[in-house]
Amino acid sequence: TLVVALTLLAAASLSGSMRAKLRVMLSKHLFSYRYDYRREWLRFTATLSTGKTPVETATLVIRGLGDMLESPGGALWSRSTTSAGELVPMAQWNMPRAVQWEPVTSEFLRNLSAPGKIIDLDEYRRHPERYGTLQLPAWLVENEQCWLIIPLNILEDLTGFVVLLRARTRIELNWEVADLLKTASRQAASFLGQMHATEALLEVRKFDAFNRMSAFVVHDLKNIVTQLSLMMKNARRLRDNLEFHEDMMMTIEHSLEKMRQLMLQLREGEKPPGRASGVALLPIVRRLAAVAEDRGRVLAVNAVDPLLYTRGHEERIERVLGHMVQNAFDATPVSGKVWVTLARVAGQVQVEIGDSGEGMSAEFVQDRLFKPFQTTKPTGMGIGAYESCQYVQELGGSIKVDTAAGQGTVITLLLPLLDTAASSDLHGAALA
Repeated sequence: TLVVALTLLAAASLSGSMRAKLRVMLSKHLFSYRYDYRREWLRFTATLSTGKTPVETATLVIRGLGDMLESPGGALWSRSTTSAGELVPMAQWNMPRAVQWEPVTSEFLRNLSAPGKIIDLDEYRRHPERYGTLQLPAWLVENEQCWLIIPLNILEDLTGFVVLLRARTRIELNWEVADLLKTASRQAASFLGQMHATEALLEVRKFDAFNRMSAFVVHDLKNIVTQLSLMMKNARRLRDNLEFHEDMMMTIEHSLEKMRQLMLQLREGEKPPGRASGVALLPIVRRLAAVAEDRGRVLAVNAVDPLLYTRGHEERIERVLGHMVQNAFDATPVSGKVWVTLARVAGQVQVEIGDSGEGMSAEFVQDRLFKPFQTTKPTGMGIGAYESCQYVQELGGSIKVDTAAGQGTVITLLLPLLDTAASSDLHGAALA
């Protein structure tokens, strides 16, 4: 035992690296720590948690790391959102805004991506040979205020780095400081990664909302174009018919008003412009019957109660009913029947739209009917049924589908009933 101990002592006295490892081992196991890791971790976490944007969080990362080491400031570089090939200045704290970009393929960043790699710039300036072949950018070496370079890694992926300014008091970069910085930098990288992912998700959702609204607008424009095309087709044949000219002017005015409403919807968002009001259903159904008659079809109207009102936006309610009536005609041969029945049922308005057409399978109704971009029509977009279902639910109503392949379809809408007994003028009167 004595011989072994003497051998180890001799090796330690001759080897500088052995002496360094021995000092670290003794410090770790025989002396008290300088940092309370639990307190530092909780404080750093609390600091990062107050950030609301990636840039704000990046600034808090610099400040949190700086506070651990009495550093008065610093800057953070992160991956560019416009180019994956560079790390760019993202935030700074008590430091002039940096302008230097660093290519991810540079020798500096390849060395920095090594696990646990923290660079002491003071040591590098005095003894560059200790860092082997590492070549730091001149703008880092020449700035005497820059002190530490701390990598931000998520697993093995370098996502950025922090440069801290020289501490207010002399601090030795020993194993304890290095361990603290490694732990904090990994946590900071995770926070920043999560923040970037959240921001990207929000951006995707915004585009999704815009695309969905655009799809609705295109769907409505398609219907307007179809209506105008049919009118132009008949105009050549009925050019001398004065009654047709009057109908044509009404159709054009109606189409222009629809397009104005679409423009307002694009400007103001998905919600239809204006406030909800009392909507009489029978006039809407009669207009749909008149449009069907112009196209050579018959829509049978059965109004058990002709004075039925619901609450909503008349334009959208007409679009919902019009879409369902058109679908019924599309699925029904000319010799078949399509009907609409209005009734009051259990304190609600019941609108029944039925046809004797080809019907739908149970699987289609369950899995595809009210899903966006699902359609059986060769030129359809699969938007109308989805939009109709969403709006009916928004009004507090419901839709029931009774169908079978080859046996026709009956769609029943239940809408809130607006009691007209308290007021005799609800046509367009806005309700609170």
